[in-house]
Amino acid sequence: MSTQAKGRVDVDDTRDVLGRLGLLHAAERLADLLNDAAKEEMPPHRFLDRVLGTELSSREERRIRTSLRLSGLPTGYTLQNFDWDFQPGVERSRIETLATCSWVREHESALLQGPPGVGKTHLAISLGVRAVENGFSVAYFRLEDLLHAMKKDANVPPVRLRAKKYFNVSLLIIDEVGFQVLDRQEASLFFRLISHRYERGSTLITTNKAVRDWPEILAGDEVMATALLDRLLHRCHVFNIRGSSYRLRELQGQLK
Repeated sequence: MSTQAKGRVDVDDTRDVLGRLGLLHAAERLADLLNDAAKEEMPPHRFLDRVLGTELSSREERRIRTSLRLSGLPTGYTLQNFDWDFQPGVERSRIETLATCSWVREHESALLQGPPGVGKTHLAISLGVRAVENGFSVAYFRLEDLLHAMKKDANVPPVRLRAKKYFNVSLLIIDEVGFQVLDRQEASLFFRLISHRYERGSTLITTNKAVRDWPEILAGDEVMATALLDRLLHRCHVFNIRGSSYRLRELQGQLK
């Protein structure tokens, strides 16, 4: 057998072993990695680091893709494409601090308040993406969809509710709170959720209502609103965003 043929057999054997060990991406890239190692006259330990690093990088990319899909986060929203210049009222340094995800690790909450169109949803989704990238489980719901899910589970025993995504994820994002008045059942279910997640997981809420107006959206129940806000606002990062609407800016641009 020629040296070249023997080399191919050896590479095939190594690729087979990598595949059997579950290092599928490293196995797929093995020929390229060997070529790079030869060109760079790479020491064995550096070549091994390169092989393992290739596999780890591929697994991390796959984990992020899968986690983003399962999270329900809309696509296309990142901190990189947020228009900070158009919305100077956003405290960028505080948002970037949240992007480190230490608040998620500490089971703290965040509340983004402001009128429609100022970028609350964009920021919330972007922070959700960062949380996924940092290894946390995330679930995104518009309030209307969350209420629908919770009503289906209204009679589920509390011990079984812990298996529900909106109960057990590291970060739950609830978008568009305040656009509808909740009835008594909805308000009760919402209170149950916030109470359960208190100091167990992080919750990020976007709302067009000031805190003082929450009783009117929680079935007019001031006692329940006070109890809910007591839990939500404890160890909470509150942002009051004021500024122009992105959507109105785009509409004005189309009308010119």
